[in-house]
Amino acid sequence: MDMKRINWNDIEEVRAFFADDRFATEAGAFIEWVRPGEALCSMVIGPQHKNAAGILQGGASFTLADFAFAAAANAAHPVTVSLNNQIAFLKPPRGEKLFAHARRISEGRTTCCYEVSVTDELKTSVAHMVVTGYIRSLAEE
Repeated sequence: MDMKRINWNDIEEVRAFFADDRFATEAGAFIEWVRPGEALCSMVIGPQHKNAAGILQGGASFTLADFAFAAAANAAHPVTVSLNNQIAFLKPPRGEKLFAHARRISEGRTTCCYEVSVTDELKTSVAHMVVTGYIRSLAEE
């Protein structure tokens, strides 16, 4: 499926495209909704997401946050990729499901900045990520 031809208003078409993001989707990342510059993704926490101490492994939060960035940024400008991610792990979740809400803070011609908040269904602030993205030009395609 050509990313530029996706109907970003059709959530099933968006989910079908991102099904090829196998690392995130096989980890359980799911797109709840998306619009240009903003997205909400979720992940049910399972035993595979926990570290040896029995708490959420940081990579699970990071994967979900990066996936939400990808959905939001690519809905605005296909093809956009991460250049830099800074994440702070705030608290372990108390609930059983994570949500990552990505929203655009700013964008220029070739770069963008997004903020991603990761919470659980109990509103626990689990992680906060700031992403700098690179917006590929049509000439690079």
